[in-house]
Formats: sequence, C-alpha cells, structure tokens
Amino acid sequence: MKEKKPETSLGVSSAVSISVLGGMDLVSDPSLTLFLLWSIEFPVVVIIYSFLRKAPEKCSCFRAYGRIILGLISGAFLNALGAVSLGAPIGTQYLPKTVHWSFLMSVFTFVPATAVFGASWTDWHRVFASMKPSGNVEYMILIPAYGSIIGAWFGAWPMPLDWERPWQDWPICVCYGAIGGYIFGQFVSLCLMFFLRKDQHLKVA
Repeated sequence: MKEKKPETSLGVSSAVSISVLGGMDLVSDPSLTLFLLWSIEFPVVVIIYSFLRKAPEKCSCFRAYGRIILGLISGAFLNALGAVSLGAPIGTQYLPKTVHWSFLMSVFTFVPATAVFGASWTDWHRVFASMKPSGNVEYMILIPAYGSIIGAWFGAWPMPLDWERPWQDWPICVCYGAIGGYIFGQFVSLCLMFFLRKDQHLKVA
C-alpha cells in the first residue's frame, strides 16, 4: 500500500478549512471573522509546510517555526503597505480590519514559502519572480499565492461602485476575492500535480 504523500493532502486540508471558515459572516463582524480565519488557517499551514521544508537536517523544527513567525509578520506588513498604497482606507475604524486582512494574506502568500525556503533568496526569486517552480511543493506554494493576490485584486473592483451594499466596504469583497483565488489556486495546483505525475508514469512506462 502506497504511503499518502503530504503534498497531496496539503491543498485539500487548507482549502477545506478556509471554505468552512469562509462561511462566517464577514459583513456583520469583519474584524473578528478575519482574525478567526487567519489564526485557524495559520497553524494548519505551518504544520504541513514545516514538514516539507528544505534541508531539515540543517534547520530544526524550532528554527523553522521561528522563521515562519517572522515571515508571517513581515508578510503582513508588506501586504498592509501594499493595500494602503493602492487606496485602502486609513483610519482607526479600518485599522483592525486592515491588520487582520494583512495577516490572512500573509498566511496565503508568505508563510508557505517562508516555511519551505526560509531566507533563500535564490528559491524565492526562482519561484515567484522567474516563475520556475520545480516539484509538487513549489507548485503548491506558487499557484495559491498568486491566486489569492489576483483574487483580491478582482475582489476590489466593486468597492468604488455606487451600489451602497454593505459587502462593498473594505476589506470584505477583497477578502472574498482572496479566499476564492486561494481555494481555486489550491485545486489548480492539485490538478497540475496529478497530470504531471500521470505524465511521468507514462514516460516511465
């Protein structure tokens, strides 16, 4: 009986947890819902990706957890900076929403790569800038990350429209877009992994 590889169940577990949590009401209490989303998804991502880290003999679990927390905070700061630069509202009433949205985006984008690559600029550049992933794990890092960013971008489009709907408020529709893009990216990467593995088996045969 073949052992089930961790990267195969990776997308399923993350996507299921996000889809279940995504059923919470972002409209009535976005700050609390966003906090629950990222705080529950974060340990799921950490546990799975930390076992897939590169050179585990040189990087202990405790060191990996330390750099993951650093990656979470750094990613949240960069996401918040990017959101504000692109027009996210600034003010005390929006600060908790922006902070928790930024942490959620960091879990989607920075945390998996930090867990696997650490501070290896070569791997970061190859996967995210050159878009040349090698292996199943790197596809599981790249595609959902870009999916969440593109989803957030498209989710922001209804915000300036004069529909006067409560879900148009920051960052509700952006968050829906990011979650949808992340889940879609997970399934795309899983399908790509399946076809690549099938193609390899055909070549071997």
